[in-house]
Amino acid sequence: MNLQETLQARILFHKKTVLAVAAAADEEVILAVSKAVNLGYVSAILVGDEQLIRELSKAHHFDLKSTQIIHEPDKVMACEVAVKLVSSHQADLLMKGLVDTSILLKAVLNKEWGLRTDHLLSHVTVFSIPGYEKAFLMSDGAMNIAPNVQDKKQIIENCIPVTKALGIINPKVAVICAVEKVNPKMQATLDADELSQLQKAGEILGCEVDGPIAFDGAISVEAAHHKGMTSPNAGKADILLMPNIESGNILYKTITYFAKGTVACVISGAAAPIVLTSRSDSDEAKFNSILLAILMAQS
Repeated sequence: MNLQETLQARILFHKKTVLAVAAAADEEVILAVSKAVNLGYVSAILVGDEQLIRELSKAHHFDLKSTQIIHEPDKVMACEVAVKLVSSHQADLLMKGLVDTSILLKAVLNKEWGLRTDHLLSHVTVFSIPGYEKAFLMSDGAMNIAPNVQDKKQIIENCIPVTKALGIINPKVAVICAVEKVNPKMQATLDADELSQLQKAGEILGCEVDGPIAFDGAISVEAAHHKGMTSPNAGKADILLMPNIESGNILYKTITYFAKGTVACVISGAAAPIVLTSRSDSDEAKFNSILLAILMAQS
């Protein structure tokens, strides 16, 4: 099965999920939401410029009879309205529309009515690549710029609800570096070694952490064997923890553009799952991300 089929197969229909979309007047967003609504996965509340939303919906044959629209053309206010719908339990999921991520996150992190918890928020991507044997996760290529060890620990912990939603038990985490040996001149290797020790000491639960480990040794059993790696999890990573936002962002775009990978993206660590994809992502990626967020809400 491809990623979309895998996600669809795991969704339970006992309860329809309500999706609140901030600044919903975007063509790819409307296409993704209309598909999710028409297939019965969600009911939607679209917050944004009502005229534009209706024009886009009409152009793509999206029947709005069962979909609520809240007219709020100001994008800052649209984010506030959408976040409040989720924090007040009128909606289960939040989705980013045509608005800067920083504006949405400012609303999400509002101390009075936002979705903040005592946990770090991080961006999690699920990849499926043609010819590769399984889907895997990567974090963080979109939010946390230069995470320290404690940040990376929380980023790993934020990945666990995503793997749980996908049915992956005790996932294998590869802490990605340029090399497999600890080098005092390479902070990423020091962080990786410390994270591995934290997991062994029981301070990171629900997964196995291996690092430092280079990308090839994390995802290819053949490469790991050729390099003489002895870890039983070498080449079998379920989660790739990237050292910084640059490496994560480059990997994301390399996989989607050159390897033709499909993706699903969410923000984890908030009080509710948040669908947040790149502005250039397709409606398919946005639809997949809605499915993933539904699974997280149901887990």
